[in-house]
Amino acid sequence: MIEVKELRKAFGPIVAVDSISFAVGKGDVLGFLGPNGAGKSTTMKLLSCFMPPDSGTANISGHDIRKEPVAVRQSLGYVAENAPAYDEMTTESFLKFVCDARGLKARTRKEALGRVAEMCAIGGVMHQPIGTLSKGYRRRVGLAQALVHDPDVLLLDEPTDGLDPNQKHDVRKLITEMAARKCIIISTHILEEVEAICNRIIIIDRGEILVDSTPKQLREREHGSLEEIFRKLTTQHLQLDLKGGAA
Repeated sequence: MIEVKELRKAFGPIVAVDSISFAVGKGDVLGFLGPNGAGKSTTMKLLSCFMPPDSGTANISGHDIRKEPVAVRQSLGYVAENAPAYDEMTTESFLKFVCDARGLKARTRKEALGRVAEMCAIGGVMHQPIGTLSKGYRRRVGLAQALVHDPDVLLLDEPTDGLDPNQKHDVRKLITEMAARKCIIISTHILEEVEAICNRIIIIDRGEILVDSTPKQLREREHGSLEEIFRKLTTQHLQLDLKGGAA
């Protein structure tokens, strides 16, 4: 459902995404891991057609991100790192606005709103202005807008950021329940999250893919915990730079 081919994006001299390729199928929950500045959020923005790539492309649900950006947006749900919303709107009015943008009308819209309110546990704040919500509730509203049209593909950038432990548990449970019938990419740096819900892992650093494996296979191959492996792989260049400087 997602096929990425030699995707590249640079900002001046900084190469944020360096010709990466991978594929994700239905039933996969891919943990897209990397330190801050590794290229995770840029990749998500490219896949969601928030910005165009410099070269390469990706195919999502049969649609090319360069040739069919509108069809791509229609086929996926996207939770951005800092999910935008209108502070002066109530949760309900914001979600109705999203439904209108997604082409959901009348009875379909009513059913969709009821479904996401229950799934994301936001029924108690539907009539509250978004600007007055806690960070956790704002995050849940962001998740609800991504699910309102029941897309086959989900791109979730730091979906549990700002949530308390109970809320994180609920969101992870929701993702697990949806996993069998959707294709999901979760961009995160929380290794606990990957352990809990992902059946596959990609580690990216400085725009390049270092690992594409299952968590179990990666632990067995590298003989360590995910945290140890992550630190080893994402600090290798620092060690090499230090050695080069010493020389």
